[in-house]
Amino acid sequence: MYRINPEQPVHAHFIGIGGTSMSGLAEYLHECGFQVSGSDSAHSKYTKHLEDKGIVIGYPQKAENIPEDTDVVIFSAAIHPGNPEYDEAVRRNLPMLSRAELLGQLMAFYNNAINISGTHGKTTTTSMVTDIFIDAGLDPTIEIGGMLDDIGGNMRISKRQDYFIAEACEYTNSFLHFHPTCAIILNVEADHLDFFKDLDDIRHSFRKFAELLPEGGFLIVGNDIENYEYFYKGLNLNVITFGLENADYTAKDIVYDEFVRASFTVLEKGEEIGRVTLGVPGEHNVLNALAAIAAARAYGISMDTIDHALSRYHGTQRRFDIRGHVNGFTVMDDYAHHPQEVEAVLKTLMRYPHHKLWAIQQPHTYSRTKKFMNEFADVLSLADAVLVLDIFPARETDDLGTHATQLVEKLKERGTEVYYTPTFDDVEKFVVEHGEKDDIFITLGCGNANIVADRIVANHGTKESH
Repeated sequence: MYRINPEQPVHAHFIGIGGTSMSGLAEYLHECGFQVSGSDSAHSKYTKHLEDKGIVIGYPQKAENIPEDTDVVIFSAAIHPGNPEYDEAVRRNLPMLSRAELLGQLMAFYNNAINISGTHGKTTTTSMVTDIFIDAGLDPTIEIGGMLDDIGGNMRISKRQDYFIAEACEYTNSFLHFHPTCAIILNVEADHLDFFKDLDDIRHSFRKFAELLPEGGFLIVGNDIENYEYFYKGLNLNVITFGLENADYTAKDIVYDEFVRASFTVLEKGEEIGRVTLGVPGEHNVLNALAAIAAARAYGISMDTIDHALSRYHGTQRRFDIRGHVNGFTVMDDYAHHPQEVEAVLKTLMRYPHHKLWAIQQPHTYSRTKKFMNEFADVLSLADAVLVLDIFPARETDDLGTHATQLVEKLKERGTEVYYTPTFDDVEKFVVEHGEKDDIFITLGCGNANIVADRIVANHGTKESH
């Protein structure tokens, strides 16, 4: 396999450079002195950010986008044989690395690589760990699967090689290319079943991830995961558990303010070590914070620093993200695309001050929608009313006979007020006509439903400042 060396710059071409992670990695190599080029199917804020730095990007993807002097081609998980640039790289016998392979190679140059994994909560917890380590003066390099305003994007590059903090995604076993010295496993649920066979297959992948740790490395694991001991049995690791009870790190005396932001006392092996106040809402974020606290304490960071960082962290873009206000109602967006994530968001919003709670669901992929149809209907019924967009196909084609109207019917069976609004135009028209003072409309999904949230605000209201 081709090896990247940050100290020996070459020409790297990125196919799909506009992806959240790909754009960050492209920026990393650019900052290291590499000549970087790339391509994508369309312009975006990520591609503009890179172009502003002088990186040349071609649209759309085509063979001639790959410069003649290219030394290595980097491709995202969405790029496969049949893509014109992928096929051209193969034809020219150019060295090729997947996004995950590149990320793993880069973190191997650091003394400490902290990887945050789990079916959900990765981006938020990675952001919490980021802010804590920055406030502690440890100057980490960061790679996050979302835009964090605190670091001005999705990548932070340090000149030191002490700490590399990265989100670790299980899809296509990407994280098995990484080199962690500290791994967090937040939760393990059935997801990405277009790739994994079943939950046992997913659990096996997380076990293999834990096996990447060196002897004596830190494994931080949620104790509410069924049979969590499976992930470290027989391994010589420093295992640290977190959870709401019976764990190395737990929380007690949890209280919530009017916006459902928690304050709680942290227990470390049963001893009170301080109190923290979160800047983000929801019980699920208590667990995310406990995981981040466990990681910080493993590296000797004080509770005063931890509390300061967690109180100032107000979220990542597309996570419980207030986009703006229109005629007295609020428009929000969240990346939630798994039933448990949707449930956590809606349960939090149910406790938020509001008149009527509207969920705008954009189902993501046919396989996930088909697999979790009943579960999505159950959790969406927590909202007062639901708008359902057409399915966002992502990498899939519609060969399963699955359609958004089936979810609409499931919601009707549960007595939920629901409307089929297949397009962004339909959603925008409906929201503007039906929104009332103090209502909350939240777009849900990891596709592009955030576009309609921003469009509603841009065309009819006032944008929230970030």
